[in-house]
Amino acid sequence: MKNFLLLSLAAVSLFNTSCNKKLEQINPNAQTASSFWQTSSDALQGVTAAYAPFLLDGAYMRFTPILLDVRGDDIRSNSPWTAISGVGKFALGTADPSGYGWAFDEYYEGVSRCNRVLDNVPKINMDAGLKNRVLGQAYFLRGLYFFHLVNLFGNVALPTTTPKGSSEFFAPQTTPDQGWKQVIADFKAAADLLPVTYTTVSGPDANQLGRATKGAALGYLGKAYLFTKDFTNAAAQFKAVINLGVYGLMPNYKDNFTEAKENNIESVFEIQFSTTVGGTDLGWQGIPSSTWAKTSARAITYGAPNFGWTDVQPSFSVFNEFQLEKTTGGRVDPRLDATIFYNKPRETIYGQSFSTIYANSSYLNDIFCRKYENGDGNKVNEFDWKSGINERLMRYSDILLMYAECLNELGQTAQAAPLIQQVRTRVSLPDITAQMAVMTQAQMRDQLSHERLLEFCLEGHRFDDIRRWGWLQDAGRLATLKVRDPEFNNYVPGKELYPIPQGEIDNNPGFKQNPTY
Repeated sequence: MKNFLLLSLAAVSLFNTSCNKKLEQINPNAQTASSFWQTSSDALQGVTAAYAPFLLDGAYMRFTPILLDVRGDDIRSNSPWTAISGVGKFALGTADPSGYGWAFDEYYEGVSRCNRVLDNVPKINMDAGLKNRVLGQAYFLRGLYFFHLVNLFGNVALPTTTPKGSSEFFAPQTTPDQGWKQVIADFKAAADLLPVTYTTVSGPDANQLGRATKGAALGYLGKAYLFTKDFTNAAAQFKAVINLGVYGLMPNYKDNFTEAKENNIESVFEIQFSTTVGGTDLGWQGIPSSTWAKTSARAITYGAPNFGWTDVQPSFSVFNEFQLEKTTGGRVDPRLDATIFYNKPRETIYGQSFSTIYANSSYLNDIFCRKYENGDGNKVNEFDWKSGINERLMRYSDILLMYAECLNELGQTAQAAPLIQQVRTRVSLPDITAQMAVMTQAQMRDQLSHERLLEFCLEGHRFDDIRRWGWLQDAGRLATLKVRDPEFNNYVPGKELYPIPQGEIDNNPGFKQNPTY
């Protein structure tokens, strides 16, 4: 039986002071920041609570996958809600922060919780090993929250301590370069403190799946270096992850996106959702409650017609690219059928015949999201808003392909080829190691683009790849993107970042809005 990371919330209550200052009332039973941080149990509860903002609506419950996915050329959106469709059309503005503003808020809620751990746990008298693991998780999670903020919003504040008074309440706005330096520093600190696995530790966190590990910290450290084009340091981190010897590729690609095969050998880090842990209320916004469920609303948001809202769909360009190359057995790339529902012989969707359910409608020849859906008979539809499928943020195949990319950029194209072939072999594609080994650097870049598109469709990587490869500044590449995904006709320079929520601009002295907004 798998052990879930229980995302219990460490409640830190604020005392109330009367407006006229004549009477100060403090609840003697309420915990405060000064009274809570006393024991190793407090430390563990505190860092566990720091995972929880990733389960909220603006984060991986729903909107962070939307913000990462929908701008890619592998995705389209015809959602009637502009908070979603406006993402892919590069049409979001500052008047309505729905979606992106919620994500912004929840990332900072996570940063705040991490800072409380980092400020208070060092002073607790507790087992040194457990303390290191708690602090390592706090550094990792803060790095991950900052990673999202810097990557999606660019010019953000980077608070690294809990404010002790009004003079410390406003953190200054920083540049993306400063942001990436902080992200890298946090992941470095985390990698030094975290264990390779929790199966070999002793203490209350022993055998708890879902907690951040050394491999996750090294993987994200490498990714941060890659995003800043420091290929030498990035390659070193990815090689270190490989050398840990604890990761591999799942034989069945589809097992990476089901509830039954969570926290598997390919998973480097994933967000833990469950239909059996927590309460029954959906965790939207506001002060967390013990009644909130720990479920994902991704499946209903991306779900096919009659089974979900169909706010997000794959593009036909990626559907066609999946079919460019057959397996060694002459079959279609199995990643297509794991990623997309479409009208093929004997196709079923939520236990029903695809061709029957969509007969005599435009849906019959349309395509819909399958990855991260419960459409293989597990549920009749997604309208309860509650999916328990974990969100896999980083997989070992990503480590392999990012490492290959670094080697290619460092002039070691031949050494990159076997890494790419590992990913291809898992889905029975022909062995082209020899052909890839003699490619030029530019040819290998194109090959990696193709491989990453098919391996990570609907996993939030494509637009990040397009952006960091410089395609948005390359007239030829941008023209191709417009053909593949007409939503790119709306792109103008600066729209690769989301707007800073206007409330933050209004409330933080000196904050400036991102260009073009």
